[in-house]
Amino acid sequence: MLDGLRVFAKSWPGKIMGAFLLVGVAGFGINNVIADLGSNTVARVGDEEITSRQFLRAYQSQISRFANQIGRVPTMSEAESLGLPTAVLLGLSEGAAMDQLASQMGLGVSEDKLGQMLRADPSFQGTLGNFDPSSFKQVLQASGWTEAEYFQARGNEAKREQLLRTLFTEDALPEVAAQLINNYGASQRSIEYITLSETNIETPAAPTEAELAAYLAEHQAEYRTVETRRVQMLDLSIPALAAAKTVDEAAIVAEYERTKDSLTTPERRTIQQVVLSTPEQQAAFDAGIAAGTDFATLLADNGLTATTIGTLTRDQVTDSVLANSAFSLPENGIAVIDGVAGRRAIHVSAIEPSGQPTLEEARENIAARLAATEARSEINEILDQVEELRAAFRPLSEIAGRFKLDLYEAEVTSGGVELSILPNLTPEDRPRVTQAIFRATEGQLTPSLPMAGSAHLFFELLAIEPARDQTLDEVRDIITAAMVEERTNNAILAEAEAIVSRIKGGETIADVATSLNLFPQISTPFTRFGSEDGSIDNVVAQEAFNGGPDHVGSVVSGTGEFYVFQVVDNTPAGETLDDETVASLSSEARAGLYSEFVSAMRDDVGLRINQQALTQLLTLNYGQ
Repeated sequence: MLDGLRVFAKSWPGKIMGAFLLVGVAGFGINNVIADLGSNTVARVGDEEITSRQFLRAYQSQISRFANQIGRVPTMSEAESLGLPTAVLLGLSEGAAMDQLASQMGLGVSEDKLGQMLRADPSFQGTLGNFDPSSFKQVLQASGWTEAEYFQARGNEAKREQLLRTLFTEDALPEVAAQLINNYGASQRSIEYITLSETNIETPAAPTEAELAAYLAEHQAEYRTVETRRVQMLDLSIPALAAAKTVDEAAIVAEYERTKDSLTTPERRTIQQVVLSTPEQQAAFDAGIAAGTDFATLLADNGLTATTIGTLTRDQVTDSVLANSAFSLPENGIAVIDGVAGRRAIHVSAIEPSGQPTLEEARENIAARLAATEARSEINEILDQVEELRAAFRPLSEIAGRFKLDLYEAEVTSGGVELSILPNLTPEDRPRVTQAIFRATEGQLTPSLPMAGSAHLFFELLAIEPARDQTLDEVRDIITAAMVEERTNNAILAEAEAIVSRIKGGETIADVATSLNLFPQISTPFTRFGSEDGSIDNVVAQEAFNGGPDHVGSVVSGTGEFYVFQVVDNTPAGETLDDETVASLSSEARAGLYSEFVSAMRDDVGLRINQQALTQLLTLNYGQ
């Protein structure tokens, strides 16, 4: 069956039928409905079910990959805004569609083949590179897989691979396609051009009052204010309480005496280095070090310039070879060591020895530590007092004064960027505070918002400024500038079109430039993607390729410059595509066809989503 399918897929009738298949299903989307699915089934593709267990496993893997890219685990709302749940579900549904097709075609995988795949999996190999049963069990247990689930998944992968190799053979990219791609990407043109500005046109008339009013009426949606909420905020946190405290001098002295034996400043060294790129330089430094020549002389004699790494402690030097060598040298000592770029010479120009800080040097740190300790011991008691005062409808200004806390006031918009005035509010908490502010009702008591580290944020909604249309008096200057700019640009565009007509009528671009007191320029050769030196960007380049070999046109560049040009030179593509590029293009083409085919298969058999089960699953495992 596979041989017959492969032969048919490679024939022209097979390819034509495949194309009609893709076109025929292109208009069908995903049926996103709560269907007759069990609570443990997230979706169904035809007769294939996607279980909650399968989805969670794939989703956690996707979350982990994304967390590695951004350095933290995304919140549930961030994951949804990025479309991660949908992407995981679509990926699983495409696999389920292929599994269903494989089952219909009677494909299977022998136990011997599964055994080979198991033994070849590097995840289950021991220190000698052989299959290790204990590693197999440990990895499956850590990943939440059973043996049955693992072998079923690997079997499905093998069957999909059979389909892939059958339907999408590894034929090379056709020669005519390679030539077309090469000609498109490597052909070059040069243009003669001039750039126009407001100096080349008559200054447009200033807009009248009636024109300004008409412009505002037409663009009113662009000139609306956003809703703002004026709030007062009180930050009750350990840092805020500590900052309000004055630590007694006697307590600072006593703490210093108690802890001074443990207070030390680590040794720091100023380190310089220079790469020795030739054997001659290495030999010269080896001989100079042996003779006791100073570092500056060695640099001058060899025409080298050193770079200063910094004045660092040993722990701050991440290169262990550098750290071991630099911290074993005396002051002004030199050593030659290995580096990533080859041999290098290092020099310790200064040493700041470790030592015990004086009371004056340690005072600020000790005072801050004592204040934080005191604040930590009393924050819960102060929280109770503040809550009682709030329940008695005492204003935040009075409460802030009583506990010597700072009071913050801001005009907050829905983005919450104005909350940056709160020094102890983390970026992760900012959306939650913003939402609470925009849920509040003016004149009503608002509850405190608990934060990390036993902190609480209190706020009072003072006023609401709803979104509204701005009046002409408020935006007169802005609209005037916008209309003048628009009229100026339109006049320059009209002048550019007139110049294009003159050139097409027989005038040279040089003659036109002279009449405008401009100097024409000849560009360097460029492709459709622009010139290497950046003088011709991709926008201008694409327009230059939009006509024939003598194309004349005008275009606004990506930076807003107005070009009038004429193509003066055409250079066809030279060398053909190399084998690596052809192989890459062939692989991309096969991947694209495979993706379209799988999507069409999924849409053809139908995807039904149990949205209620999916939402509950994500909420239960990842929160709101």
